[in-house]
Amino acid sequence: MESPERFPVAWNCAIEKEPLGFKELEHRNFAMELCPILENPAPPGAIVSAITARDKWTLRAARWSCGAECAGTIAILPGRAEFIEKYFEVIGELLSRNFDVAILDWRGQGNSGRLAGNPRKGHVGDFRAYERDLDALVEQVLEPYCRPPWFALGHSMGGAIALAMAHAGRSPFARMVLTAPMINIYGLRFAATVRFLAKTLVILGQGRRFVPGGGPIPYMSVNFEGNVLTSDPRRHARGAAIIEAAPGLAIADPTIGWINAAFHLMRRFEDVEYPRRILTPVLIMAAGADRLVDSAAAEQFASRLKAGKCITLAHARHEILMERDCFRELFWAAFDAFLPGESTNYPSQTEEPLQLNPITL
Repeated sequence: MESPERFPVAWNCAIEKEPLGFKELEHRNFAMELCPILENPAPPGAIVSAITARDKWTLRAARWSCGAECAGTIAILPGRAEFIEKYFEVIGELLSRNFDVAILDWRGQGNSGRLAGNPRKGHVGDFRAYERDLDALVEQVLEPYCRPPWFALGHSMGGAIALAMAHAGRSPFARMVLTAPMINIYGLRFAATVRFLAKTLVILGQGRRFVPGGGPIPYMSVNFEGNVLTSDPRRHARGAAIIEAAPGLAIADPTIGWINAAFHLMRRFEDVEYPRRILTPVLIMAAGADRLVDSAAAEQFASRLKAGKCITLAHARHEILMERDCFRELFWAAFDAFLPGESTNYPSQTEEPLQLNPITL
């Protein structure tokens, strides 16, 4: 294996060579600086660091302190293809609520090391790798530097990772707020057949190929009209401006290996007993007009949690925190009512789940 190669923050994908073979894949170590732009200034006081997962993968992390008065720390767990810079606005809002903030770029995206020769590919072979990333954030950022209690704010894939760790009894968080968690894929037809094909292609060595129909265009480069992420043109344009200024932050469509790994995790979520083993209090915020993940599946999942509920924001699209202010105000009202919360007496494994019905706003 070649030695790790460093790229500047705004390296251009157009100069990337042909995708490397399996045995030639590099652990690419990207620059760790933040990439603020005029439309997206960074909250002051950021401390950016390179952290290392137990399998030696290099990740970018950042943290902020809110000052002397602190209600705890929010760990932001982004979704697939996201990066720290996208959450600058949210970070500022959390700091104003007297929370310290920590955030990371998952492996394979943002300015963390890539897992495929073509850096535009969103690839991972097993979602347990993301759990190792979260372990690194806890051990190297939260534990030494961040004030308790710790809370999670996870979006989509990040929410799914947080749920998996809570189910395994390994969650470091006192409470979790999850926006549009990836419980299931929206509108997936012939699910069993699609899962079988993905698994077969991985076995045949095709896991690092783009999913059929996928390609190297970053999802935030899509025109506002017809996008399924947000109905807010200003925030959509801001996301596009970030990756125009720093194209190395962006990835495009997932690989077959990534979707196979995602199917494996989501299949576990289908077990009716799975939510009952999650003892961490959870607030799920679902998007009523989500066309990426299945909001009905999130509502059903939440109804079986021992200490959780789901609020569905009617007409909101997938990226609730990047939505119009009318939706974000509803989100922050629910967030403020749920966090920091009181000290929790966790229910036992044998108690009946709380009967909290989904709410639609």
